[in-house]
Amino acid sequence: MAEERTKFLLDERAIPTHWVNLVADLPGEPLPPLSPATLQPAGPADLAAIFPEALILQEVSAAPEVEIPEPVREAYKLWRPTPLFRAHRLEAELGTPAHIYYKYEGVSPAGSHKPNSAIAQAYENAQAGVDKLVTETGAGQWGSSLAFACSLFGLRCEVFMVGSSYDQKPYRRSMMQTWGATVHRSPSDLTEAGRSQASHPTGSLGIAISEAVEVAAGDPNANYALGSVLSHVCLHQTVIGQESIAQMEMAGEEPDVVVGCVGGGSNFAGLAFPWLRRNLRDGATTRFVAAEPAACPTLTKGVYAYDFGDTVGLTPLMPMYTLGHDFVPPPVHAGGLRYHGDAPLLCAVVKAGLIQAVAVRQNPTFEAALQFARTEGIIPAPEAAHAVRAAIDEALAAKEAGEERVILFGLSGHGHFDMAAYDAYLAGTLEDPEFDAADAAAAIARLPEGTPAIA
Repeated sequence: MAEERTKFLLDERAIPTHWVNLVADLPGEPLPPLSPATLQPAGPADLAAIFPEALILQEVSAAPEVEIPEPVREAYKLWRPTPLFRAHRLEAELGTPAHIYYKYEGVSPAGSHKPNSAIAQAYENAQAGVDKLVTETGAGQWGSSLAFACSLFGLRCEVFMVGSSYDQKPYRRSMMQTWGATVHRSPSDLTEAGRSQASHPTGSLGIAISEAVEVAAGDPNANYALGSVLSHVCLHQTVIGQESIAQMEMAGEEPDVVVGCVGGGSNFAGLAFPWLRRNLRDGATTRFVAAEPAACPTLTKGVYAYDFGDTVGLTPLMPMYTLGHDFVPPPVHAGGLRYHGDAPLLCAVVKAGLIQAVAVRQNPTFEAALQFARTEGIIPAPEAAHAVRAAIDEALAAKEAGEERVILFGLSGHGHFDMAAYDAYLAGTLEDPEFDAADAAAAIARLPEGTPAIA
């Protein structure tokens, strides 16, 4: 009997030399961001106060590929290429004819996919002579990744951490501080944005972004770094999908469906966009499933409109699915998915019907996470567990249909700093927060006026 292979590993030489820019393969011109001051299309000059020129050029690039600087590739060698696994034990547990593969990003120093962009952003800011980067973080994965990246390139790092996660995940905070970062609970009393949101003590990514942008814009020696949403962040993450294409070739299979979790969209884009480019260029028929929390269902229940990327209204307005910039989601444990909007590029392909979005509830998500941990051994981060849930649902659907479906999903990070959530689930006390449709409708009614209709 032939030995069944579990891991598919690439040599360091296989680290991609370029990032994939899906913009070049989409029909028509992408909708531009709008200046918050004039509501006119925002250009590179509107971003210069908080981003270095190299990242702005990546943000607006229409080139099909963007070269990865060699110092960034050298830093990637600390953990890339990441492994692809065949989930034989999970398949057996489910009794499914489906073949399940997962691309595991939890082997990075910070434990998630986030360093793929943090390294690139820290490098370009260091090249531009910037002294400090200021950012937000939800679950702490982005903040810890940027702290790690800043330590490699000699930058100071200041992080505003969403209040609910700051309380739930103290060791993420310790991790950031270990790499030299200063960490504040958001909303804080350090900024006008934070003080204006004191009535929302659990915080949100939108509030934390407002605080970070305010601090960065007011400090001539500092820039802002964003962990998701913007096109250059999605661009940096495409090393994931490119590696997975080579690894699936090693496995001798092609995915029928690619699954990922979605908060701001960079993790999903990183895995899916290189595969989606094959659909657009070569006529491949891979399906794509984006899994988001039912308590913050941006893609499944939001409206497609121009909205601010932050709560207070300091950022450019972006064309995206949104629940309203001042909608504060309930404090689910998947703190990295508690965001009112999504990446404009991801939203555009969802609107075009190229990607299917699904919303999953917190308790079924943790049920899937335990099933995965007890078969495959890895304890998923709550964010990544949404992808596990959606992948298991695909495998059970294949079982019901009696078809050998090939499933590839992104396991974006481990849950070693999320054990309080697992404690609650195991004790039977984990809540299933409800999406407040009335609050979202009220927030949507407060969308900025005078913007072009795009729905």
